[in-house]
Amino acid sequence: MDSSTIKVPVELRDRINRDAREHGLTAAGLIEALLDGYERRRRMEAFGRAFRNADAAYSDEFRSWDVAVEDGPDA
Repeated sequence: MDSSTIKVPVELRDRINRDAREHGLTAAGLIEALLDGYERRRRMEAFGRAFRNADAAYSDEFRSWDVAVEDGPDA
């Protein structure tokens, strides 16, 4: 793994190290987990916006598939 140094304020570095230690992670592991969570939230927010802005045709199709899935092959 390639590593590099990033400059952060001492207070932030200390917070990262403290939280990483509390969760049994390295500083890099904590940052990666936080970034993963942040990126997932962004994707979910984008999905929510797209879903809220969907037109009536999409909503009708979604409901049709939802009913089909509920019926299932054993219904």
